[in-house]
This record gives sequence, C-alpha cells and structure tokens, in this order.
Amino acid sequence: MATSTLPVTEQLVLSRMEKYDHEEVLFCHDRTTGLKAIIAIHNTTLGPALGGTRMWPYQNEAEALHDVLRLSRGMTYKSALAGLDLGGGKAVIIGDARTQKTEAMFRRFGRFVDSLNGRYITAEDVGMSTTEMVNIRKETSNVAGLPEEMGGSGDPSPVTAYGVYVGMKAAAKTAYGSDDLKGRKVSIQGAGNVGHALVGHLVKEGAEVFLTDIHPEKLDAIKREFPAVNLVAPEAIYDLDVDIYSPCALGATVNDDTLKRLKCSVIAGAANNQLANEELHGKAVMEKGILYAPDFLINAGGIINCAWERKGYNRQAAMNQTEEIYNTALRIFKASADLGIPTFLAANQAAEHRVSSMRDAGLRF
Repeated sequence: MATSTLPVTEQLVLSRMEKYDHEEVLFCHDRTTGLKAIIAIHNTTLGPALGGTRMWPYQNEAEALHDVLRLSRGMTYKSALAGLDLGGGKAVIIGDARTQKTEAMFRRFGRFVDSLNGRYITAEDVGMSTTEMVNIRKETSNVAGLPEEMGGSGDPSPVTAYGVYVGMKAAAKTAYGSDDLKGRKVSIQGAGNVGHALVGHLVKEGAEVFLTDIHPEKLDAIKREFPAVNLVAPEAIYDLDVDIYSPCALGATVNDDTLKRLKCSVIAGAANNQLANEELHGKAVMEKGILYAPDFLINAGGIINCAWERKGYNRQAAMNQTEEIYNTALRIFKASADLGIPTFLAANQAAEHRVSSMRDAGLRF
C-alpha cells in the first residue's frame, strides 16, 4: 500500500478546504515582483466568486491561509444573504501595503486572477485602493471596484459604511425597541475609509462616538472633521461603557479576553470574521446578552456596489439595495430569537438554504 508523499502542511490544507467545502485554493508566487498571494474560491453555485484582495503583513503563510479561507466562506454567505447572483471568494497578498506595492506586482497578480477564467473576480479590501485595481485590470477583466472615470463604481467604502449603519439601526431596534441612535454611545474600532464614513452617519444622527485606530494620523483627520468625536487608545476601546461596539478594522476582536471586558448590548461593525471562534464566541455573546449583528450580513454594501458595476453601475440602485440590509437583519434577529440560536447561526442557515436550494434545483452557475 502506497504512503502519501505530500508534506503534512499540504495535507492539512486539503483537510481545511474539506471542512468548509471550499472548491479551490490557488497559491501564487513570483520571485521577480516579490508577489506571495493566496486566492480561495469557496463556492460558485450562485455565480462567479467575487471578493476583494487584502494586502497585509501576515506573520506566516499559515496565518494568511487561515484568513483567506474564513474570508472566502464569509463572501459566499454575504452574497447569498444580499440576494446577489454571486459566489464567494477572496484573495490575500502577504506584504506591507505601505512599502511594498508596485505596478509589476499587481499586474502579475492580475495574471493569476485571469488564469481562473472568470471563476474569481477581485476587488478592493484592506490595504488596497482603486490604483491597484487599475493595475490588475491591465492583465484581466475579472476585477471590480474600478475608478468611476473608467466606468467603474469607485471606492465601495461609503456603501459598505451605509450598510453597517442601517444594520446597526436594525440591531438597535431589536435590542432597545427603537432604531433611533440619537444619544446612543457607539465605540468604533478602526478609522479607515469605512470607519470614517460610519462616523459621519452616526454624528449626523446625534450618537456619541468613541473612536480608535493604530494610526494616529487617521484619528486626527477625523477629529478635525468631526470635533465631537471622542478619541481613545486602541486597548481602551474594549473597556468603554457603551451601547454599541463597532469593530471596523481586522477580525477576531471578539474573543476570550475582550468578552470579559466589553460593556455593550450590541456588536455591529464592518470588520470581517469578528468572532475569533465562530461557534464558541457566537454562543458566548448570546449568553452574555449581547446582540451580535453578523458581519457578513451588515457589511455587504461593498459587494452590492461591485455587483451593480457588473450590470451597469447605478449608485442610487446600489444604495437602495444596501438599505434592504435593515430588513434582512430584522428577519435574522427574529429567527435567532424564535429558534433560540446565536445570530451567526441563524444567518449561516439562511445563506446556506439559498445556496443549497439553487444547487438542488440545478441552477448552478
């Protein structure tokens, strides 16, 4: 009987793909440009896998793989709940977005995207901008989030932020009986493009906003625009006595340590994979009496925006469809309460039902 000659790490990759039913993972390397990337396609039942590319200085390849597998699965659920005819995929580039970007690197990455023959469509994510999308577009048509002057939809952040905002209002209505955020204390972790736009919505409605970020210059810029915003140190964000905690940076900020410190009734933010361990912390949040708005439910504005780019961009139509996140969130919160299950599980089940019903009906992409 033949024994496996594959390294243990490669066997584990396949095992992890099998656990969440991923279809394909492509490892990309180019010595000349320094490109090290992973593209993960989770599911293409509803359509091509659309999901952004993230550039981040991961500690190691295992960390990058873990991130891209979780993110791509989340994109399947995100598109399914938003009613889009798109599947779920994601890409990560290992590197420092502030110092290592080159045109050649992103054009080379574009060729890897193109090699997937339309099964994966990339877009912006953390560490990326429309500039990188333009360079990727030089090598493949399978890219969204292009500048408006090129016929694209531009920066999706404002639409993402609007979806988070209406999702937060739906959570407030469920938790407090009213979706009015005037006077509510909201802590936002992350002052990037989405966090910045979210601050604008909340300040306009009269919420009391507390904001943190690891980059002081971003905080300073928002403080100049919105003087009423309260700036806090990064670690202090978990100890504030607030109504709503809104993680809008990287994931896994709801974990064993932070759950002991959080003093809020609602968690509703833009970051992907906010629960460090979905099953463990999703249940713990519910037991603590905190209403968690699943990230892939309320941060779907960006992909809705990109989806409209593919069929003839209409900003108002994208905003209108994003506004429906409010009603979808209310249904998920009700299902969670009726079934006595965590909100993440209610959202997962709703997304999985749509995907499986299309697959069983023979309506695969």
